[in-house]
Amino acid sequence: MTAAPLENAEFRRLVETHRQRLYRLAIDLTGDHDEAQDLLQEVFVRAWRGLDAFRGEADAATWLRRITVNTFLNTRRSARLELVRLESDGSAPEPAAPEPARDPADARRIQEAIARALDGLSPGERTAFVLRHYQELAVLEVARAMGVAEGTAKSLLFRATHKLAGRLAHLQTETLS
Repeated sequence: MTAAPLENAEFRRLVETHRQRLYRLAIDLTGDHDEAQDLLQEVFVRAWRGLDAFRGEADAATWLRRITVNTFLNTRRSARLELVRLESDGSAPEPAAPEPARDPADARRIQEAIARALDGLSPGERTAFVLRHYQELAVLEVARAMGVAEGTAKSLLFRATHKLAGRLAHLQTETLS
């Protein structure tokens, strides 16, 4: 499929306009620069392919955010299926236990603990949490971005928050010591 030159220029502007915001979302979702770059590349490929279907009824930022979230969730589902296949063979490595934060004043250690805690969430929980707390979307916007009902988004946020609170409680205990 080749696009007209005007469409190429418009798409280039769309990419340039939204690249940084989508990269921040991708890094928040994946927790890794290389994975975020790969995710972003796939997002723009999907956006290019779906350009004809974009009717302009939604804001371009909303449309691209939705593609990013869906691509992330699909990637995680595929990775989880692959892990299940590996585990059934008995060849999957044991996950490493998270290293406790020894110095709560050290911001880097705390960030690493948060990243590990986020890694322990399901893809849906992580996505809902990132959209709500890192991207600062309202719950209804989180639901729309994820393509789920508002109640489902609230449930995902509730579970994510409780899991994170449990996994990060040691930081508060260490800070008080």
